Amino acid sequence: MIANRKLFVVTLIATCIQVSSCSQRDQAQHEVETLKSLENQRLASLVNADIEVASRLHADDFQLITPTGNSYSKEQYLGDISSGILDYVSWQPSDFSVRVYDGVAAIRYEDSDFLVAFDGEPVWTGHLKHTNLYEKRDGHWVIVWSHASGGEPPEGSE
Repeated sequence: MIANRKLFVVTLIATCIQVSSCSQRDQAQHEVETLKSLENQRLASLVNADIEVASRLHADDFQLITPTGNSYSKEQYLGDISSGILDYVSWQPSDFSVRVYDGVAAIRYEDSDFLVAFDGEPVWTGHLKHTNLYEKRDGHWVIVWSHASGGEPPEGSE
């Protein structure tokens, strides 16, 4: 009888641990899918110059480092998009790699299609590589840093 109770307790503890582990994996996968969706929403908002959505998804202290090494604040970046100076003609990411930590996430991907114009002239195209850092602030994920590298000026634009 005592052996049966011990076996029951051990089985119960093992089951609780397994359920807890599954729950944590499910939560982590949910966060990954949420972040992929947010990044797709962010890219669509930039292509469509939907500043209301873009503003909500970018932290106030957001910073972008472009492939040429220029730095943009949120105000500069969204201001140039809003005015039409900066125009994302197309932007389609390939597969995302996402790592989620306690309130912080890193997303990395390469573009499958990308073209950006500045003052009406195409200035960058190709398969850029992006690394973005998101933070969970007040219960919502926002992008705080973005870095792009690679790509090239469009043919005949130099």
